[in-house]
Amino acid sequence: MTLQDPPAAGHNRPSRALPDDALAGIEVTAEFTRFRQRDDVFTRAFWDDSVRSKATDGFFASYRIDATPRKGDGFQQKDFALRNAAWLISDVVSNRSAATGRREGFQAPIQPDTPVAPVQVPVDDPARMAAEVKRIARFFGADLCGITGFDDRWIYETQVDTRDFSETPVDLPPGLTQVIVLGHQMDQPLVQTYPSALAGAATGREYSHEAAIVMQLAAYIRNLGYQAVPSMNDTGLVIPFAIKAGLGEYARNQLVITPEFGPRLRFSKIFTDLPLAHDQPRPRGVRAVCDICTRCADACPVKALPFGAPSDQAPNRSAIKGVVKWTSDAEKCFGYWAKLSS
Repeated sequence: MTLQDPPAAGHNRPSRALPDDALAGIEVTAEFTRFRQRDDVFTRAFWDDSVRSKATDGFFASYRIDATPRKGDGFQQKDFALRNAAWLISDVVSNRSAATGRREGFQAPIQPDTPVAPVQVPVDDPARMAAEVKRIARFFGADLCGITGFDDRWIYETQVDTRDFSETPVDLPPGLTQVIVLGHQMDQPLVQTYPSALAGAATGREYSHEAAIVMQLAAYIRNLGYQAVPSMNDTGLVIPFAIKAGLGEYARNQLVITPEFGPRLRFSKIFTDLPLAHDQPRPRGVRAVCDICTRCADACPVKALPFGAPSDQAPNRSAIKGVVKWTSDAEKCFGYWAKLSS
């Protein structure tokens, strides 16, 4: 099936620039529109016949018990067993509200298990509170933590109901003012085996880790008497939040390059109204290197990564419109990944 586009939302073009956009390397144009979650290429693989195929169906099935082991290193039964086991905790969280059409952490924010305390702990010094939040994030297991302001440009216009992939409003409460961004480094030896199933284990382990960490940190904040919505790969685009929070810079390979781990990490986030001092973007020359380097684009087997200068031209509907940046062809990328079923 192919769903019809809904009428454009009246609040879908908040294209104003913010004072720290230039420092973060963010440039939006008059054509900017917020991203619809149903246009994410993974979501399209369930409703869009131009993306969905036997290979994509097999890709998703392989994350259950239906993997097809092969003889090559990294693709044997034990490799898929490790990958799928690594995803277990993330899967438990994402599947717990499936009956209501919410795939938490991927197509919907994680529903907090902790009520907001009726009495707020007063915050007289947002900088001190920010330092405390960062210490606690690391205590729970986060490798990086940065803080920035809430920016509705990067919040999805709509999220999807996974029962029929219709669109529903993003269910964030009003009054959120801050975004806490957490970084979770992936295992380097396993990452070096991409595109094998073993590399998928590195990804799954961090999704499982971040599910626990983001829920625990949100619970801490809610116990202080403030709103806190834990979020993984849902609700909004995490890359601009991570850049604004000072964790790294955007690169030609579509990833955030961090000083500590390069691009070898996942991000999660918490939307909150806890008073916190913000971090600032920290340019370190990544853009200048990527301007003259195309090693990632040269190495991409399906040429899904872009050559040339950043552009606001989107290769297909799985890219946000009206942002000047390097943009991959998500259809090419996911099509290749699905064929490997890793």
